[in-house]
Amino acid sequence: MDEVSKAIIEQLQADGRRSYAAIGKVVGLSEAAVRQRVQRLIDSGIMQVVAVTDPLELGFARQAMVGVRVNGPMEPVADALADLEEVDYVVITAGVYDLLVEVVCESDEHLLEVISGKIRRISGVVGTETFMYLKLRKQTYSWGVR
Repeated sequence: MDEVSKAIIEQLQADGRRSYAAIGKVVGLSEAAVRQRVQRLIDSGIMQVVAVTDPLELGFARQAMVGVRVNGPMEPVADALADLEEVDYVVITAGVYDLLVEVVCESDEHLLEVISGKIRRISGVVGTETFMYLKLRKQTYSWGVR
């Protein structure tokens, strides 16, 4: 990835609604050239442009991070977890937990169903620990590019 593409990403990290014309002025490209580069970055999976919402404001009263311990290969379990509608984040980790999974649920009852009825029933899951979110203090997506 060249420096111009990195500069485009930094512009969009600062403001995802910034126009291609405005970005072009900063990075020295035409609006059309910026549009093409952004599309290539999206198509290649390097970046995505999304609206980040507050789940509480959308009726999701419970968020939690779930630590998952696995017996056997982690990848199939991670894939099964990623397929769950309530799951928005899955990482394979080193340490006490093999996987960390973020879930967004409508209620405590919904969270219980996700953990007991879905996550713990996946073949290979041997244990979970749930960390319920009480208040979000920081969430950012502007870590820049290297």
